[in-house]
Amino acid sequence: MSSLFWKEINAFFGSLLGYLVLALFLVALGLIVWVFPESSILQYGYADLEVLFSYTPYVFTFLIPALSMRVLAEERKTGTWELLRTSPLSIFQIVVAKYLALLALVSVALLPTLIYYFSVVSLGDPVGNLDQAGFFGSWIGLLMIGAVFTSVGLFSSALTSQQVLAFVVGVFLCFVIYFGFSAAADLQLGDFAYWLEELSLSYHYINLSRGVIDSRDIFFLFGVIWLFLGGTILVLRSK
Repeated sequence: MSSLFWKEINAFFGSLLGYLVLALFLVALGLIVWVFPESSILQYGYADLEVLFSYTPYVFTFLIPALSMRVLAEERKTGTWELLRTSPLSIFQIVVAKYLALLALVSVALLPTLIYYFSVVSLGDPVGNLDQAGFFGSWIGLLMIGAVFTSVGLFSSALTSQQVLAFVVGVFLCFVIYFGFSAAADLQLGDFAYWLEELSLSYHYINLSRGVIDSRDIFFLFGVIWLFLGGTILVLRSK
């Protein structure tokens, strides 16, 4: 599993595309947080990073499917999936190794955003005037959202051997599970709206962003991760 893990890491950083994807992600967030007047912290005038945590899930909706679309689809298209299946690894171990590699890449992409934390702490008046619990709760929530989207992207890559189609399906599923349920809950469907809201990733993410790490939110997010990883295993076995 470790060999497969490092194979995926090296495949990503061994091509210009990998660096380009990470650069686009960080540039997009930098423009949103510091440059665009509608969302810039400098224009807003308050030591607050809410804009970072509000817009990053939108960027993740496209970034993570772009990272994961080739992981299984390319293996099947090039015929290396059959070679991989002759290794001593089970399908479960293959899926987990590839998932952990993708999750490591998402974490690497997210780590530079901690620079924004030190920047806002330094710019605050007085220095350090920032809601620490809110920031780190939101950052952990953002990491969990990235972990969920990674499992969704891996599931999408297992459905087809076409990378572009895997990307489109991944973007659609990420959008639905993060924004779709909460949008449906706003339609005033009575008691059913409450259950729809509970199924929305954005609902649990907002709870974590308040700085209170609730075990119910964590268990829900882990449950969604295992649901899509289990779906990935079932799809690969059926094929």
